[in-house]
This record gives sequence, structure tokens and C-alpha cells, in this order.
Amino acid sequence: MNPRDYLEILHVAERLKDTTRHCTTSKRRHESVAEHSWRVSLMAFLLRDEFPDIDIDRVVDMCLIHDLGECFTGDIPVFIKTDSDRETEDSLLNDWVRNLPENVSKNMEKLYKEMDAQITKEAKLYKALDKLEALIQHNESPIDTWSENEYELNKTYAFDEVAFSKWLSDLRNEILNDTLEKIDNEKTDISDLLDNIDRLHSTKMGIERIKKNLELNVDVVEFCRQKIMSKSALVKKAGKNWYVETADCIITVNAKSYTIITAHRK
Repeated sequence: MNPRDYLEILHVAERLKDTTRHCTTSKRRHESVAEHSWRVSLMAFLLRDEFPDIDIDRVVDMCLIHDLGECFTGDIPVFIKTDSDRETEDSLLNDWVRNLPENVSKNMEKLYKEMDAQITKEAKLYKALDKLEALIQHNESPIDTWSENEYELNKTYAFDEVAFSKWLSDLRNEILNDTLEKIDNEKTDISDLLDNIDRLHSTKMGIERIKKNLELNVDVVEFCRQKIMSKSALVKKAGKNWYVETADCIITVNAKSYTIITAHRK
């Protein structure tokens, strides 16, 4: 491979440094695909002694290249990615790989076929680590950055992929424990909302919507404030919002701005 071809491959791969994923880091910055690929590769490297019967070097190779297709399509979260999205990504990636220098092209094509087939232990380990890294990152990210569907998804995701290995199954259970603890801590700690109850407000449109939904002709913000402070209110946080359930209504409050988004009858 000549130096120019080498550089052109690196220039394409550089796109992953600017291709962001759905999840954030612990400091709320959206992670890049390149960062995800790096840590999946590190996870494989660290397991060399745990899986002596597996070619870890090949697993690391798989981890390094597994998301190169996103150089051409960007990242699409797994819970909204369609078969059509996958076909487009695979087609663009395959076109690029076929035009690489022969030895590189053949090596990558062989790896991608093995990864897709999910028959070898190497391919299964790569796939499991790819999914587990995403779960670990979610546990590290602030919970208000999660999508609402991820509260359940993060409890069930990747168990099938780790089933071939007791060690990986044990790891998945440890990750689940962290997830459940994170969710439980968030649900029980409502002090943040109560401590900022005086910051509660709504927009003109929000006030009109709530008045209509609840058939009110009173101060909407004060009405919601009293409902939230009542001892019978059930308060939980999911994603970016607080949800306050009372005997007769459910109130939604943005957890960052303390804006009352809406309220409706149960």
C-alpha cells in the first residue's frame, strides 16, 4: 500500500471523530463513534486472559472497523434503525472497501463476513462487547439524557448476545445492577424538584393548553405547584422530564428548566 492510499483511508475514518452517537459522556458531551469504537477495542484487549481460546487480536480488528460504515451514513440509534438504513450503510461501506488496496480490501471483507455470520467465537465476542459498551456508557451518562424507552431497553438489551459465555453473562448482570441502582436513585430522589419549586413556570401556550386539558380558570402555575407539593403526589423522573401523578391529573415538568410542559386528566 502506498502512502497516499494509506492517508486516504485515514481521512475517511477521521469522519468518525465528528460523527456523534445518541449517548453522552459522564460530562454530558455527546460521544463520537470513534470514541465508542476505541473503548470496544480496549474492552477486547483487556479480555485476553479471560478468553485464552479466542484470537483476541482478530476481535480487536473487528472492534476497530465495526462502525466504519457510519462514515457514510452517520449513527442511527438501534431502536430507530431500520432494515433499509442497514442496507444503505452496508452498500456504501462495501463499495468503499472494494476500492481499497487489494490486501486491505480482502482482509476487511473477510472480517466483515465473519462478523455478519456470527458463527465464530471471535465474532460473537465482538458483537457482545459492542452492545455492552453502549450499556456501560449509558450507566455513566446523566440519566436525564436517556430516552424514555431506554429505561426498559437498558434492562433487557444484549442478554442474547452474551449467552454463549458465563463470564460475559456475569458482566451483563453487573451492568444491569448498575442500571437498576441508577434508576432507583433517580426515582427516589425528588428533592431537586421540590428544592426548585419556586422556579416552576410555563409558557403562554403551555398555560392555555393546561387550562383546556384540566378545564381550569385559575393560576395554572400555582395550581401545579400545589399538586406537586401534596403528600399524595407520586413523582418520578424519566428521561428529561419529571412526571407528577395526583388523584386527578398528571403533570409533566422539564427537569432542566422547570417548565411545566403540560398537564392532563388521568
